[in-house]
Amino acid sequence: MGTAGTTVPAALPPGPRLPGLVQTLVVGNLRHQVLPLLKRRYGSVVRMRFMPHRDIVMLTDLEDIKTVFSGSVTTFHGGEGNIVLKPLMGEHSVLVTDEDLHLRARKLLMPAFNGAALRGYRDMITELTRAELDRWPENRAFGAHDRMRALTLEIILRVVFGVAEGPRLDELRRLIGHLVELGLIHLIGWQTPRLQRYRPWRTYAERQARVDELLYAEISERRRATDLDQRTDVLSRLITVPGDGDELTDVELRDQLVTLLLAGHETTATALAWALHELSRDPAQAAFTTRAADDGDEKALEAVIKEAMRLRPVVGEVVRRLTEDVEIGGYRIPAGFDVMPSIIVVHGEDEHHPDAKVFRPQRFLEGSPPAGSWLPFGGGARRCLGAGFSLMEATIVLRELFGRFTVAPEHARPERTRSRPITLEPARGARIKVTGR
Repeated sequence: MGTAGTTVPAALPPGPRLPGLVQTLVVGNLRHQVLPLLKRRYGSVVRMRFMPHRDIVMLTDLEDIKTVFSGSVTTFHGGEGNIVLKPLMGEHSVLVTDEDLHLRARKLLMPAFNGAALRGYRDMITELTRAELDRWPENRAFGAHDRMRALTLEIILRVVFGVAEGPRLDELRRLIGHLVELGLIHLIGWQTPRLQRYRPWRTYAERQARVDELLYAEISERRRATDLDQRTDVLSRLITVPGDGDELTDVELRDQLVTLLLAGHETTATALAWALHELSRDPAQAAFTTRAADDGDEKALEAVIKEAMRLRPVVGEVVRRLTEDVEIGGYRIPAGFDVMPSIIVVHGEDEHHPDAKVFRPQRFLEGSPPAGSWLPFGGGARRCLGAGFSLMEATIVLRELFGRFTVAPEHARPERTRSRPITLEPARGARIKVTGR
């Protein structure tokens, strides 16, 4: 396997020799700056060590990344690569399972995100977007990221539950808003359970436990519904899975619901926030987006969100854990190591995206980028199953927003990137001002 030809592979790739704790903190907090520097210093295959006891090999060559994405799912375990998410998402989540368990979960969730289902969501997304925009203050700065989170959470609640009304869902809405505020310190608590007796870990654990209580109550109530066969929301679909032993337990349902509620809104919200951050500072591209909104040109609007995802990756990398030794990039990577295709590095290279530091959506209308060089949804058998939904949702939001408002930044200076354990977001929340057209 791999790209080394007939040469004898080297034992392990080069990389920084700093202690694992230091590497974890530096890369965890500054990976959008550090990973490109590591690529320049050590090359396209770089070994790192993270806590606790985790060996990671960063990959930035497109052929090496292709090896990972096209490789056997029995060799490249994405679920084990995402193991850090298990305490939050649950052991049955589509994000943390592998092989047959992952395939089963994916097949169960896929009907909610196929072409027919997507078309059925358009009017709902439009309605909720317009209601959200009605609440936006004009000529007064506010954080676009918070508003996009509120909107995309409302949308995914409707997709998952069909309705989003009542005290139970009101509380769930509030608590999920707290759970997405995940920091590196929370991950430390997950790895060391005894810390959960103390704050801030105890507070986070209590909120997570309450979310579980609310979800189990919703599941129990939904199981008693007499019209499940007429409902198209995700929860009802999962409950009415055909027999033959495929019925999901309450715990399995809980894990998939948490995954959809968290992953299904935060990444799209952050991508939209970055898009508004860039457009508010670029009058020419804002005018391009406004024309597209007025013309109903969804290809152009999709190009805008694709370019935001390229220039400002929301998720900086994907990870696969090796179950056997694999030859990649001239090195033999041992079983138990993680290989990590770097979205940050690939998206930022002029070789793949000319003038890579420039926000220019038109590049996606002039032709496709090189195969494997645009990776916001990962790739291979584990490519994000909600990719089409996310792009459609963001396109509709941009159409409604720029059809109604002009957008300006609170300050001309760009916001720095804040690195969270999973996402990369605008440090000040993408603060903007809007004015009615």
